[in-house]
Amino acid sequence: MTTLRKGARITGADRVKLANDLKKQYDRGRSIRELADSHGRSYGFVHRVLEESGATLRSRGGSTRTKKKKKVR
Repeated sequence: MTTLRKGARITGADRVKLANDLKKQYDRGRSIRELADSHGRSYGFVHRVLEESGATLRSRGGSTRTKKKKKVR
């Protein structure tokens, strides 16, 4: 992939390659904010590219706790 300047428009093959790279990293557990920081892009840009790539986006707020069901005796 060619070196992309900060804020430069990314289209065509470069955008497809970036989308695939972001999706792989996101699927491995990296957050959108981490991806945005490491690629020098905004949260909104990374979110939009992930949606375009077909990634299944996680819900907000990290892991949630669920109450354990009581055992019936």
